[in-house]
Amino acid sequence: MPRDIWLIFRHQLRLTLGGWLGLVFGVLQPVLNLVLFGPLLGTYLGHDSWQIFVPGVLIQLSLLSAGLAGFGIVFDARFGVLERLRVTPASRLALLLGRVLTNTVVLLGQAVIVIAAGVAFGFRVPVAGLLIGLALLVPLAAGLAALSYAFALTLKRQELFAPLSSTFVVPMLLLSGAMLPMSAAPGWLDAVSRATPFRYGVEALRAAFAGHYASTTLAAGLGVSAAFAVAALAVGTRTFTRQHS
Repeated sequence: MPRDIWLIFRHQLRLTLGGWLGLVFGVLQPVLNLVLFGPLLGTYLGHDSWQIFVPGVLIQLSLLSAGLAGFGIVFDARFGVLERLRVTPASRLALLLGRVLTNTVVLLGQAVIVIAAGVAFGFRVPVAGLLIGLALLVPLAAGLAALSYAFALTLKRQELFAPLSSTFVVPMLLLSGAMLPMSAAPGWLDAVSRATPFRYGVEALRAAFAGHYASTTLAAGLGVSAAFAVAALAVGTRTFTRQHS
């Protein structure tokens, strides 16, 4: 199966890189947030605003990129691409994991661009913290992509995928504390936020980028992100196998 995953990954990555315009627009919104919203935060949060905001933008990128990955499979299902792949020797699981791996690699590349833009504005991060932060994005991206594919395949009316997915992504983004720390939120909103995995991802990224490698915040974020990825991949695998068995 590793060979099947590699072949699917290579094929999907080639297709994704071929649509370079989509990649540009995918990373454009987070970068614009850094340029247009980041300086404004400095007025309220002081000189540490970039250390707070850049990790949040990376979670936003994950939700908008990997979280909407299923949009591509909508067209593959509509135009019979999935049916043609179904008759190949590749396992159903490889068809999913190859796509998820592609989304994860693309997200990491976009994340590096966002971080570089943040550095240009004054964001600073130790090398070890950078590597840990990027590693933290991997389970989040994989889990989001798997859930996105499962949701896209489950929908009976594929044209509903984009609006329904956005209805999920936007509240998750706001509840994560990506734009502003949730420590300032009312008690009820803070409690709701803690029920989402992305809150822990944001806080763990901030801890890693600040060099707090032994903090419970970072450990909790890594644990929650890993658990989210495992659960999401299980759901995605089950859905993908059932839809194409």
